[in-house]
Amino acid sequence: MSEAHPPSAAALVEAVDRLADRFRSMSQSRLLGAVPGHPSRAGAALALVRTLASTALELEGEPPREVPDAGAFAVGDQLSVTGHDLVIAAQDRPEALAEALAAVLETDRLTA
Repeated sequence: MSEAHPPSAAALVEAVDRLADRFRSMSQSRLLGAVPGHPSRAGAALALVRTLASTALELEGEPPREVPDAGAFAVGDQLSVTGHDLVIAAQDRPEALAEALAAVLETDRLTA
C-alpha cells in the first residue's frame, strides 16, 4: 500500500467482517486445529482480537484490558466487535488502520 493511498476504514471493516464471518462458520475441528505460532485457529484469532482491542484502547487513551477467552465459538463475534471498535478509534489515524489491516490479513492468511 502506498503512502499516497493509505487503507480506508471501509477496507478494514470489509476485511474484519469477512474474517469474522469465516470464523463464525468454521467447524469445531477447524477452529481447534493448530496453525504456526498458535495452538489453534481460534487462538490465532483471539491473539488478533486482543491486539485490535489493545490498539483501540490506546488510541482512546484508555488503560489496557485483556479481552477474555470466551471460547472458540465466540472468537468470530469478538473479532467483529473489536475490529469495529478499532475503526471508530482510528478514524483519523491512517497508520493505525494500516497496521490493523495488515494484522487482519496476516491472520486470514495464517488461518486459511
